[in-house]
Amino acid sequence: MRRESSGFRVMALCALLLSAKVAIAFQSTTVTTGLNRHQPSSAIYNTITDEKGSFDPNKGEMTEAEQFDAANELLSSSPSAIELSNEIENSFMQYALSIILGRALPDARDGLKPVHRRILYSMSGLGLTPNSGFRKSARVVGEVLGKYHPHGDTAVYDALVRLAQDFSTNVPLIDGHGNFGSIDADPAAAMRYTECKLTKVANEALLDEINLDTVDFIPNFDGNEIEPTVLPAKLPVLLLNGCAGIAVGMATNVPPHNLGELLSACIALTESREEGKKPVSDKKLFSLVPAPDFPTAATIMGKDGAEKLYKTGNGGITMRAVTHIEQIKAGKGKAVRTAIIVTELPYQVNKSALLEKIADLVNDKKIDGIADLRDESDRDGIRVVIELKRDAVAAVVQNNLFKKTPLQTSFSGNFLALMGSGTVPKRFTLRNALDTFLDFRFETIRRKTKHQLKKVAARAHIVDGLLIALKRVDEVIDIIRKAPDQNTARITLMNSDSNGLGLSQEQANAVLKLQLGQLTRLNNSKLSDEKKTLKESIMKYTDLMENDTSIRNLMIEEFAELKNDFGVPRKTKILTEEGELEDIDLVQNSRNVIVVTSGGYIKRMPLKTFENQGRGTRGKQGTSNASSDDEVVHCFSCNDHDTLLMTTQRGIAYGLRAFQVPSGGRTAKGVPIPSVLPIKSDEMITSVLPVSKFSKNEYCLLATEQGMIKKTPLAAFESISSRGLTIASLSEGDVLKWCHKCADGDDILIGTTKGMASRFESSSLRATGRTSRGVKSMKLKKGDTLADVNVLSGSESPEYVLAVTSCGYGKRMKTEEFSARARGGVGVIATKFKKGIEFKDGLTCLRPVNDDDEVLVITSKGVIVRQKVDAISTQGRSATGVLVQKVDIDNGDYISSVSTVPTLKDDDEE
Repeated sequence: MRRESSGFRVMALCALLLSAKVAIAFQSTTVTTGLNRHQPSSAIYNTITDEKGSFDPNKGEMTEAEQFDAANELLSSSPSAIELSNEIENSFMQYALSIILGRALPDARDGLKPVHRRILYSMSGLGLTPNSGFRKSARVVGEVLGKYHPHGDTAVYDALVRLAQDFSTNVPLIDGHGNFGSIDADPAAAMRYTECKLTKVANEALLDEINLDTVDFIPNFDGNEIEPTVLPAKLPVLLLNGCAGIAVGMATNVPPHNLGELLSACIALTESREEGKKPVSDKKLFSLVPAPDFPTAATIMGKDGAEKLYKTGNGGITMRAVTHIEQIKAGKGKAVRTAIIVTELPYQVNKSALLEKIADLVNDKKIDGIADLRDESDRDGIRVVIELKRDAVAAVVQNNLFKKTPLQTSFSGNFLALMGSGTVPKRFTLRNALDTFLDFRFETIRRKTKHQLKKVAARAHIVDGLLIALKRVDEVIDIIRKAPDQNTARITLMNSDSNGLGLSQEQANAVLKLQLGQLTRLNNSKLSDEKKTLKESIMKYTDLMENDTSIRNLMIEEFAELKNDFGVPRKTKILTEEGELEDIDLVQNSRNVIVVTSGGYIKRMPLKTFENQGRGTRGKQGTSNASSDDEVVHCFSCNDHDTLLMTTQRGIAYGLRAFQVPSGGRTAKGVPIPSVLPIKSDEMITSVLPVSKFSKNEYCLLATEQGMIKKTPLAAFESISSRGLTIASLSEGDVLKWCHKCADGDDILIGTTKGMASRFESSSLRATGRTSRGVKSMKLKKGDTLADVNVLSGSESPEYVLAVTSCGYGKRMKTEEFSARARGGVGVIATKFKKGIEFKDGLTCLRPVNDDDEVLVITSKGVIVRQKVDAISTQGRSATGVLVQKVDIDNGDYISSVSTVPTLKDDDEE
């Protein structure tokens, strides 16, 4: 025996030789090993026994060398001995091959393991088609066990259950009736309670051609039945539904894919097989099948893992649950809380175990900010509610959940299946799997065609004989009438002399089976039509047998029809990662209106939602006014590719792309800001600055409600993200409210709520860092605060300044009426207020505009008017203006925001 034997041989020998009764064990097995039972090896005997022949525990353990020497001496003691290493190796290999070929690995051709194939074939044999009634699962399991699968009933029933679970497979092959388990890992009911039948996909795409000689059949385990070696699949089931299995020394784990995407790839690969066609590149193939599509939906993070899996046959795919943020009431009389809602889970994640995991992490204080956890899932779908504490940041809690729980997990793909004729376990790529299926489908179509051609040719031969008989019907009747028996009549009909018709045996038998009623002209006409149809079928089948292109065209038509009948949209979304294609590259740079409310909601609407309206009209509802505290505080228009610099009253700035703001309808409330930005519950967005480009020559102008002002280079905020950044230091009680772009040649125009205005040069402000406090912008009267801050461009200064009051009055003034003065002065009068409402009214907007500009005027209750600036009359600084928008001031409504509609440039359109 060689010491270099494989590990399993060593372990097997150790287990035998270290036994206290090893000598007796070897003696008792002489029938199978050929050893002499009366002459045990002296080496083993002396090693493990004392002088009297009893087991001696003090002898100590045998070394590995002693084990090999003793085993060799024992095995060589008889001329008829069997080499133990060979016996172990052969037995183990037989066992391993039985597991690999007969149980654990799927066949790449039909994508099924033997147990699945036998279940479907048995159900077909029982007539459990989609149009039939259900039959007890126990009946099916018994049929499989008795005829094809000599293993435990539990293994068969578990396999049957999986084929019926819509959360385990993309396309269930069995239609289950009863309790077939759940995503919570609840077991299925006992097989005596559940019922099943085949689905339409299984019947049409796997079993439709089983009786057309498309595949080989072999005897079953006892030789009393035959079973197919593979099913004539019309779909790549291995990739469609995926498969998992553990064999001896190897394992497979194939994720499910989308049926429509797979068939699109099959069509492209089939077309490329034609002579002169360009082969399908990996890039093209991966665009057709970008990633797996899981039955539980969820999301896939990036395409790198999927592409590695498709190229090498091994790779990990990161999956993440689908979540969103909601504001929910914790109970009657209780405050509204922010909650993370989970609606889709990663593939094969146990929902019950997930909830237990989250609860344990909260109890162990490994995740903070969660107040309550409950499962509100029902038959309509998954809904896991994770309520947050008041001071919790939703984005932070969500990221912790993704990191520490199965809400984000990885699918470890391993492409391994039986390739070739179903006997060679081999690792494969996406292209290998599809090519193997296409080769198999090509072969099954050709075999089916050969079978059909044989049947059609045989029928055509019979029809030819019947037509001859009908043409010479009198002779046929005379031959049959004169013949002493049927055999003599058959022989006479087959004779080619003057007494017979020269028919073949098959034709003669068909003639003898004719009834007198069939010897009519009508039947003759029917046979002639049938002969014509059969001739066309023979030509069609002959073409398929001789022309590969015809078979490929038939395959393409078949794939297109299956895609149309059974294809469904992709369930699993694919999200981009760093280094991949950015979302901005996939978004058109459209113009939109973004609305932010005091209640902490934000939404994005297409600008075309609001067409031009006349001055003084009431306007359109621009947001929901269901809550009195949900007033509109910001309404501005921007382009989708712009970066939104969103600042809070505490001097914190957040960066967000405009297209990342969820879109909503005109009257929709929007989404909570914490769902798009990690702001705290007591923070409020006070200003939003759309930035198309972070120029080095521009500054970010910041102003507070109490009149403090500063400017910081805009480039300092280019790398700002949604995590937030300190942008200004504030005095106690002060609030940061304005954020604008400016340059050294610009002027700054400031208006106060009491109608005063001040203009000074931007260059009079020294550029400071992000955390500086700033300087005084102007002297404010008692009770007065800043109402609006804007920038007048030095090169292209607007012709007019638009003033709008909170009660809806407005006017245009010449920009020259506001001359530049020193910073820090009292300023000049910008507008006066209507008598009778002067105590209610106040300046809301002091905005530089041009004649061809359009503005959006929005009230605190969300009513929006879009109108042209030239529709508002021009007046002096001391005038009260005209009615710009009707405002229901008696019910507390007022003008809260005015924004200018930007002009879309040519480069933005591109």
